[in-house]
Amino acid sequence: MKKFILFCLTILCFLPSNTYSQQKKVIAADKKYNSYAYIDAIKTYERLAEKGYSSEDMLKKLGNSLYFNSEFEKAAKWYGKLFAMNLEIEPEYYYRYAQSLKSTGDVVKANQMLDLFNQKAGNDRRGKLYKEDKNYIDEIKANIGIYKINDPGINSKYSDYGTAFYKNKIVFTSARDTGSLGQRKHKWTNESFTNLYESDIDQDFKVEKPKKIQSKINSKYHESTPVFTKDGKTVYFTRNNYINDKKGKDGTNTTLIKIYKATFENGDWVNITELPFDSNDYSTAHPALSPDEKTLYFASDMPGTFGQSDIFKVSINSNGGFGTPVNLGKSINTEGKETFPYITDENEIYFASDGHPGLGGLDVFSGKINETGVSDIQNIGADINSVRDDFAFIIDTKSQRGFFSSNREGGKGSDDIYEFLRTKKVTCTQELYGIITDVGTGEILPNTKLTLFDSQFNVVGTTYSDESGNYTFSVECMKIYHVRAEKEKYLTKELSVTVSNETGKTNLPITLEKLGCTVTIGDDLAKCFGIKMIYFALDKSDIRAEAVLDLEKILDVLKQYPEMKLDIRSHTDSRQTHKYNEGLSDRRAKSTIKWLVQNGINPNRLGGKGYGETQLINGCSDGVKCTEEEHQANRRSEFIIVAL
Repeated sequence: MKKFILFCLTILCFLPSNTYSQQKKVIAADKKYNSYAYIDAIKTYERLAEKGYSSEDMLKKLGNSLYFNSEFEKAAKWYGKLFAMNLEIEPEYYYRYAQSLKSTGDVVKANQMLDLFNQKAGNDRRGKLYKEDKNYIDEIKANIGIYKINDPGINSKYSDYGTAFYKNKIVFTSARDTGSLGQRKHKWTNESFTNLYESDIDQDFKVEKPKKIQSKINSKYHESTPVFTKDGKTVYFTRNNYINDKKGKDGTNTTLIKIYKATFENGDWVNITELPFDSNDYSTAHPALSPDEKTLYFASDMPGTFGQSDIFKVSINSNGGFGTPVNLGKSINTEGKETFPYITDENEIYFASDGHPGLGGLDVFSGKINETGVSDIQNIGADINSVRDDFAFIIDTKSQRGFFSSNREGGKGSDDIYEFLRTKKVTCTQELYGIITDVGTGEILPNTKLTLFDSQFNVVGTTYSDESGNYTFSVECMKIYHVRAEKEKYLTKELSVTVSNETGKTNLPITLEKLGCTVTIGDDLAKCFGIKMIYFALDKSDIRAEAVLDLEKILDVLKQYPEMKLDIRSHTDSRQTHKYNEGLSDRRAKSTIKWLVQNGINPNRLGGKGYGETQLINGCSDGVKCTEEEHQANRRSEFIIVAL
C-alpha cells in the first residue's frame, strides 16, 4: 500500500541516523548483557528428560513448547511419554497429541486419540467435526459469503483506492497519470502523485469510465479520500501540506498531509482552505461525515494519539467553525494504525486497522457509535479482508452495495478498488478481553502476544497486551475459541473459551509462568527452578531420590557455564538444638557438594557449609509457636553464585 495512506508519504525523506552513535549503543548493551547469565529452564528440562528424569508437568511443558512452535514430530515424542504415564490428562492434550501424530504419519493412532478426545471434550466442536468427517475439514467462518465481490472495471495498473459517494458518481484516488508524458513522479513509488477521479454509476451500481476532475482541487502533489456533503456543495479531502503554491514542512523538513475544505461554485471547486486543527507537525487525513453532517471523523497522529494513527472526531459548528478534536478512545484505537473511517446513516463506523485482530495487514472493522465512544467492534470477515491490506470501505445501506480498496493478490495495480453486494448482516457481536499477569507475583505483563484460534485452530487474529496488561479480541457469538499467550521468558499458555450467544463481553484473564530467569553474582540459582530445599533421609545427610532431579538441574547449569562458582548453603528450622542443627546442615551441604563433584564438577568451583538455624527468614526461633509452613520456610537450600 502506498505510504500516503499510512501517514508516511512525504516530499522529502528523513536524514539517516548516526551510525557511529548506534554502534556505541550496541557495544554498551553487549557489555551489560554479558555480565548476566540467562538460564533457559525449558532447555534444561529437555536435557534432563533425555537422561531419564521426567514428571507430568515437565512432559506437558516440553510437548507444549514444541507444539506451539510447530515442531510436531518432537512434540509427539514427549506427548507419547506423557500418555505412557497412564495419568488422567486434560482432553486438550489428546487433541494436540493427535495432531502431532498426524505429522509423523501415524494416522491410525492419531484417529484413536481423536476418538478419545471426542469422548472427553464434551461439546467441543473439533470432536464433533472429526466424528462427522475424519478428513478434518476446516470450519467455515460464520460470516463468509456475506459479501459478493467484483472488479468494477475502473482500476489501472497503478494505485487506485479510496472511493466516496458524490451524487450519482463515485470519486476515487488514482496514480494513473504515471503514464502521461512528462508527469512528475514520486521518488518512493515511481508513480505519479495521486489525483481525484470520478465515475458515473447507475442504479445497478454499474461504473462508467473514469475521468480526472478538472479543478484546482487537484494539485501537483497528493490528493485523496474526499467526503461530500449531501447537497454536493462542500467537500473535505486529504492533500499534502500544500496550498497557494506553498509547501509546508515540519521540524525535520518533512511535508506531511492535511485535511482541506472546498466549496462548489459556478461549476468549480473553489475556496480551498485547510482546517483549523491541521498542523505542520502532525498529519490529519481521510475525513468522514456523520449522518447529520455535524461531526467530522478523521485519522491522525496528533498529540493524544494512542498508536501510530488514531480515529478522532470534531464538531462542525453552525457558523462553519470547528470544535476541538476528540480521540474516539481505546475501544477502537490501539497502539497500531486505525484509519479510513466511514460513517453510515445507521450510525455505524467502518474503519481499517492493523491493531485489532485480523487476517493480515490492514483489515476492515465495524462498530456502533454511541455517546461514550464505539462499541461492538468486529472484523467484518474474510470476504472483504485478506492477508494483505484492506481499507477504505464505504456502503450505501439502502442498496447494501459499496466499495473497498485492497492490495490483495490478483489485482491490476498496487492498490485496487472492488465493489460488493452485502447479502446479510451479522447481528450478534462479542468482545473477548482479559488481563495478562505473572502467576507467581501477580505483576501485569504488557506486550504479551495473544493469538486467537477458532475451534479448528485456524488463526483468527493476533494482538498484544497494552501497558496495563489488557487485551481484546472481536469474536463471534456461540463460538469456541482458543487463546494462546506468548511472552519472552515465560511459558506459552493456551486456554479455551466458549463465547456467549448474546451481544456483550467475555472475560478471559490469563496468568503466565516464568520460563527462565536472569541471574548474576549474589543471586540464588535455586530460585530459577523453584528449588526450596534438597531432600535428605530423615535426620541424615543421605540424598533422597526425589532430590536428584533438582541437583541435576544445578549440574546442567554448571556444565553450561564453566566459569560459574557456587556457595552451597544448607539451613534448618529452630527445632532441635543449635549444635545439632548446625552439624546436620553442614553435613548436608558437604553431601550436596560431594554429589556434584562425583558428577563431573571441579571441586574448586564449589564451596559451602551448613548454617543451621542461624539465618532464619522469619521469627520462628526457639520457643516461638509457628505453623509447619512457617518452619518449612526456614528449611532451605541455597546455591549462591559467587563467580561468572
